[in-house]
Amino acid sequence: MTKRAWGAVVAALLAACGDTGPSTTPSGQSESLRTQLLELGAALMQESTPLAPMDIYLVGFHPLKDDPTRQLEAHHYCSQVNEDFAQCVLFDGNTRGANMNGVEYIISARLYETLPEEEKQYWHPHNYEILSGQLVAPRLPQKAELALMRSKLGTYGKTWHFWNTGHYGTTGDALPLGAPRLAWSFNRDGEALPGLVEERDVRMDVDTGKKRRAREALAAEAQPQAGVDALRGRFGRETVDLPGVRDVAAPEEPVAPEGDLPPADSNAPH
Repeated sequence: MTKRAWGAVVAALLAACGDTGPSTTPSGQSESLRTQLLELGAALMQESTPLAPMDIYLVGFHPLKDDPTRQLEAHHYCSQVNEDFAQCVLFDGNTRGANMNGVEYIISARLYETLPEEEKQYWHPHNYEILSGQLVAPRLPQKAELALMRSKLGTYGKTWHFWNTGHYGTTGDALPLGAPRLAWSFNRDGEALPGLVEERDVRMDVDTGKKRRAREALAAEAQPQAGVDALRGRFGRETVDLPGVRDVAAPEEPVAPEGDLPPADSNAPH
């Protein structure tokens, strides 16, 4: 069986476990018969070669960097290009009708250190996503998922969302509007909106707490990362540090839990 055929089998298995449909329906008329025939012809005669390697499926969460109260669930379909670089297309679900709403590039710590200082502000750290259990690879056996998460420990992501298809608790736009928004990562307990992770877990039959416990040993391998404190104090709630997640600029001893304060303009209209 070819890699592409295996990818189709895997996709079908994933869709059968915890379907997550799109939260927004794009504006427009239903496809005409002519369009459907053109699609059928294209499927028979053309190859989707660049998409074939995108066989790694991850589900996590992104707050927007300029407004971290805007948070969304992101379905990543990724291709591991080489040991240091992966590229992902982001969707708001895992069904055929899911909306493509962003992209993410993932690089190793080694490549991150080669970036110009000004560029580094766009790249978020991944250690909390992994150690907290929030980032999951649906349908992978626990040992395989743990190995995958270990390989992503210490990496950084650059994520742009082009379309607000529905931040948690809000209604999405019927079309991609405005400028792309830079997304970030959660880096402390309490930063995710209440219900965001829990709702995903119920819908997709995921146990984030169990995954977190299974990954505790990875904390000893985690090195401090840049960007962990980039959104500190921006969530308006008390947050708690997680062992293994520390900013490179932070003191050696973890900072005691404290109440985050929202930015001065957090109540401004959007």
